[in-house]
Amino acid sequence: MAGIDSKIRKADEMYGLIEDGDKIAVGLSGGKDSAVMLLALAKLREYCGKRFDLIGITIDPGFLGKKGEYSALTSFCESLGVRHIIKEDNIYDVVFSIRKETNPCSLCARLRRGSLNRCAKENGCNKVALGHHMDDVSSTFWMNFRNEGRLATFSPSTYLDRVGITVIRPMVLCREREIIRAADEYGVPVIHSLCPANGNTERAVIGRIMSEELSWLGKDVCEKTFEAIQRSGLSGYSITDGTE
Repeated sequence: MAGIDSKIRKADEMYGLIEDGDKIAVGLSGGKDSAVMLLALAKLREYCGKRFDLIGITIDPGFLGKKGEYSALTSFCESLGVRHIIKEDNIYDVVFSIRKETNPCSLCARLRRGSLNRCAKENGCNKVALGHHMDDVSSTFWMNFRNEGRLATFSPSTYLDRVGITVIRPMVLCREREIIRAADEYGVPVIHSLCPANGNTERAVIGRIMSEELSWLGKDVCEKTFEAIQRSGLSGYSITDGTE
């Protein structure tokens, strides 16, 4: 876990993610990434010298018309002294029954983020932390390149003026394999997703392209892509931010 902790602290120093007095809503999807992030942030506030509050928010999309079972996640939050809010929504009905989306992931993600941001605001938070890591940064770059012909990815910190919330991504310097190891080591709860598209997303396809079709780059494609993003200062990333 030390590697995760140090990389989150470095990302905070580089991109100014956490400030004294913040109230941060951690988006807990039920997956390993957000659970490990919550654990790391709970540890960080004990020694980083900044005073900030954490709450966990889980958006229940009602997949397959069923309520999610998040009791293990609630117990995990309680063990860290973090309040856990579960907000039920009708996202599944909107995406699959009303809109009948053939490519549902993008709309579902937008609706879940919107619901998360509103819930965070209603509970007095000024920031929302999402569990995206370096592999996500790089795969999003290639998704945008492939689908839209543009060079972009999501930013480490983004202010959403319409809702007055800043979205931060503290794990952008962490590799997914590190997060998997930490999740296993610390036994964080992982909730199986009932999403019909689970495991068959465009991001999974891009991951295979990065590991197979881009192997000619001759190095870990994820890290090489991320280094290029940093050197170009793309989407708010810079290799020198906060380090000089």
